[in-house]
This record gives sequence, structure tokens and C-alpha cells, in this order.
Amino acid sequence: MTTHEFVTFFSSWDAEAKKTAQLLRALPANQYDFRPDPEGRTLGQLAWHLAEIEGYMSSGVAAGKFDFNAKIPGLERPRTVADLAPGYERVHANAVARVRHLTADDFLRTIRFFDGSMMPIGSILWDALFRHLIHHRGQLCVYLRLLNVPVPTVYFNSADDPNWVFD
Repeated sequence: MTTHEFVTFFSSWDAEAKKTAQLLRALPANQYDFRPDPEGRTLGQLAWHLAEIEGYMSSGVAAGKFDFNAKIPGLERPRTVADLAPGYERVHANAVARVRHLTADDFLRTIRFFDGSMMPIGSILWDALFRHLIHHRGQLCVYLRLLNVPVPTVYFNSADDPNWVFD
């Protein structure tokens, strides 16, 4: 792991957290319990799972081990859409604080993951946290589409953006 990759992770994670909070602010206030699939998560549950990912992954990395039964302080799910974005931002700040002390060399160090395998900390942070977050954020965008709610611009122009122009 290079110092460049280490710095890139933290700056990328922060940029993605801002996009996540933006998406959470776009959720319709009256659709917390919307569930497109009877076996799937509700909108509120899926939205909060984004915070849970950051809370559990950062706590496991900080502790040097993962425990499904661990109670992470501050991860109680809010019960209103309005509380999801501020709650996520709080959890994100706590998650960054938990792992900010890591060094580029720590990213190469292996620890035991939830499934019992040994994984490098860098892989846990890039895959189990960062990419996992983006994956579920994409699912949340599908929920918005199903609810006929405009999807905010995340990376490039969104067709829902009134300033969007198709070239």
C-alpha cells in the first residue's frame, strides 16, 4: 500500500459520505416504511444500513476483530426520514475518528473478518465499507425511482436535474 492510496481512501470516503448525505436528504419524508419487496428492507432500514456499514466496519477495524453481536454506540436506527441524514453524518464522523490514526502500513495488516477469514485492513475499508456503501446507495436510488421521486445527481448529471442537458 502506498501513502497515495492511503490518502486517496480517506479523501474518497469523505467525498462519498457527502453524496450519501445528499441522497438521504432527498428521501421522501412519508415513505420511511416503503418496501418494494416483502422480504427486503424498508426505505428507512436500507438508508440506515449505510450508517451501520460505516459503524460496524470502522469499529471492527479499530478493535482488530469483528463481532456480529457487538453493540456499537450511536447506531440505533432513527425512526423518521428527517433524522437519517444527520444521523448518518454523525456516524460517519465517528467512523472516521475511529480509523484516522491508521497508517499506510496498517492497511496491509490482516485481521479476522466476520466470516473468520483473515483480511487486510485496506481491503476491509475499500470493499466491505466503501464499495459496500456505494452498492446500497445504488439500491436506495432504485427505491426513489420506484416512488417516482427525483434522484439527485451523484456523479454526473441526472436526468432528474432541471439543468441537465443531453448532448
